[in-house]
Amino acid sequence: MRSLLPRRLLERTDGVPLGLALLSGAIAAAMLFPLTWIVVEATTVDPTRIRELALRPDTLEVIANSLLLMVGVTVLCVLLGVPLAWLTVQTNLPFRRFWAVVAALPLVIPSYIGAFSFVSAFGPQGEFQSILEPLGIEQLPEIYGLPGTTIVITLYTYPYVYLTTRAALLSFDTTLLDAARTLNHDTWTAFRRVTFPQVRPAIVAGALLAALYAVSDFGTPAIMQLPVFTRQIFLEYNVFNRGYAAFLSLQLLAIVLVVLALEWWVRRGETSSGDGDGSAGSDPVVDLGAWRWPATLFPAAVTGVALLVPLWILGLWLVTADPDARPSLAFEFEYAFNSVLIAGAAALVAVLLALPVAYFAARSDSPLASLLERATYVGFAVPGVVLGLALVAFATDYETFRTARDLATPAIYQTLPLLIFAYVVRFVPQAVGSIRSTTLQVDPALIEAARTLGESPTGSFRKITLPLIAPGVTAGAALVFLTTMKELPATLMLRPTGFDTLVTIIWRAQEAAYYQYAVIPALLLLAVSGLSLVVLLSQGGREGL
Repeated sequence: MRSLLPRRLLERTDGVPLGLALLSGAIAAAMLFPLTWIVVEATTVDPTRIRELALRPDTLEVIANSLLLMVGVTVLCVLLGVPLAWLTVQTNLPFRRFWAVVAALPLVIPSYIGAFSFVSAFGPQGEFQSILEPLGIEQLPEIYGLPGTTIVITLYTYPYVYLTTRAALLSFDTTLLDAARTLNHDTWTAFRRVTFPQVRPAIVAGALLAALYAVSDFGTPAIMQLPVFTRQIFLEYNVFNRGYAAFLSLQLLAIVLVVLALEWWVRRGETSSGDGDGSAGSDPVVDLGAWRWPATLFPAAVTGVALLVPLWILGLWLVTADPDARPSLAFEFEYAFNSVLIAGAAALVAVLLALPVAYFAARSDSPLASLLERATYVGFAVPGVVLGLALVAFATDYETFRTARDLATPAIYQTLPLLIFAYVVRFVPQAVGSIRSTTLQVDPALIEAARTLGESPTGSFRKITLPLIAPGVTAGAALVFLTTMKELPATLMLRPTGFDTLVTIIWRAQEAAYYQYAVIPALLLLAVSGLSLVVLLSQGGREGL
């Protein structure tokens, strides 16, 4: 009986080829492989000690702060991302093509750069307070703690919801809105009853990414002095208390599992859409009327705060510091080339691995499909420092084994393949969520028609499905590329010796308090990533910006 269980589980794939299920399972297993060390480390802690640690006041504070941060960031990201996507795709917003790119640009700014900037601008004795001091304002509201951390992370995370929602709207059947207008539905009613149900999977996918990012971010809570899981794990590893750090990591993973379960409950019962004539695109279908120009204040305010504050602070650092103070930190173009190289490789590999998992999850209602898809999300919630330490431990153990056995196999410690693998484990959910949400909107009847005409499953996917889900594929690739460009902990721990990138030189500059050397790499990071958004989101024709 036990031996028949795997076969029965695999047979419940709802017509999806068995090979696709097996491939998705192998990918999910590879994504989970580096995390097994957490369980092993946690088992080394005495059970009595675990109970003591779980009831410590600071542990309870860490749990509460992490949960409040995750909920706050997720809600705010939805409130910002969904309206921005709707305005830039389905309305006649002025300069909507411009806002479509600008609204996504905050994603290219590392959250720790945003945190440094906001502390410098709005912290005690910050630049903004000094401007207001002649007006008699001697103190601003506290920027540190939970409120400041929530605001900063939201400003640089809402593009997750924005991009996934926008990709779904680009594939949205606009004839449904025409039908709603014939029924005398106003703009809000049409959005609530027609648009929202169709794009809800994309909103949920983006919200899930925002929630997982909030509980896994290390730099911003550390700078904003908020005790959360990632900060405490880092502190425990610094004092070589790996057992407690692994215990905290397991608690973090438990929260992740709860988030994934809630996401499954919210989107349960989803079915593929696309019942219209397939007319989709980015031509505006909603006339904002008198609100057309006032509506621009919303994207202008959100992106202005997210982008102009860091640029303002970076500009001050550039003009007020001595450029010859630390020549060893001087910028070299090699840093930008290295960043683009590894980010492009990670995006390509992530999309290739995400396609079978996302397609299997969208086309099958089996428990196995949901299980494999959610398994790929686990790595995104694990802090980069924890994943880095896991792969360092694996690589060093492998080196020890290889040396002891005198094997001729290649080394993996501090190599680019290991670094790219870490990026893929961390960020493949971004591609999975985006691709799955657009796959759900492909009418299964189109695929069945192709099969009746003699096309193989692979041929129908290549000729029918892939062109229709192209917005989701490119959005997923863009998300992986941009987040890889700014990933710090994994890069610092796993990069080959002498392999510097934009983020490593930024971190070295801020650690040494020579902020002027962080300016050029940070601005280049914004410029390169901004250009990548233009290329990835500008697809021409009806699917363009």
